[in-house]
Amino acid sequence: MSETTIREAVPGDVPGLVECSVGLFAEDGGTRDATMNVDWPREFGAESMRSGIDDPERLVLAAVCDGRVVGHLTGRVAEPVAIRPVRVATLASMYVRPEARDGGVGSLLVAAFKEWARGKAADRLAVTAYASNASAIRFYRRNGFEPFHLVLEAGLD
Repeated sequence: MSETTIREAVPGDVPGLVECSVGLFAEDGGTRDATMNVDWPREFGAESMRSGIDDPERLVLAAVCDGRVVGHLTGRVAEPVAIRPVRVATLASMYVRPEARDGGVGSLLVAAFKEWARGKAADRLAVTAYASNASAIRFYRRNGFEPFHLVLEAGLD
């Protein structure tokens, strides 16, 4: 595999970004959350990625190898509020295609996200992962994230 480049996504990347999102939903949420609409990327992903590319307050990164999108990362920054007066940059979604894994692409995406967050004057970084996704949790911890809070859910009988 050739070298992978990380860059801000452009409109021509949208089909590849959507396919990465399809992969993310199929491998992660779709296997861990029975309430997840696994068809969301096919139904709404293109518009979501296009609007993210056009929004200066959001980040859409493409990992590109040999002209093909092999990964993506999306992020946003939340403005301070009275109860938590800090700017938090949230890594909203990230995926690297299986054939591009274990070569540092994910870490390159996170490094670019951190640089973007610095440029947006963020004070903190955040990411969520399913509690059962041990490999994602290990990856994010290796990249400087630490457990911060826990969300518990229950269905209503």
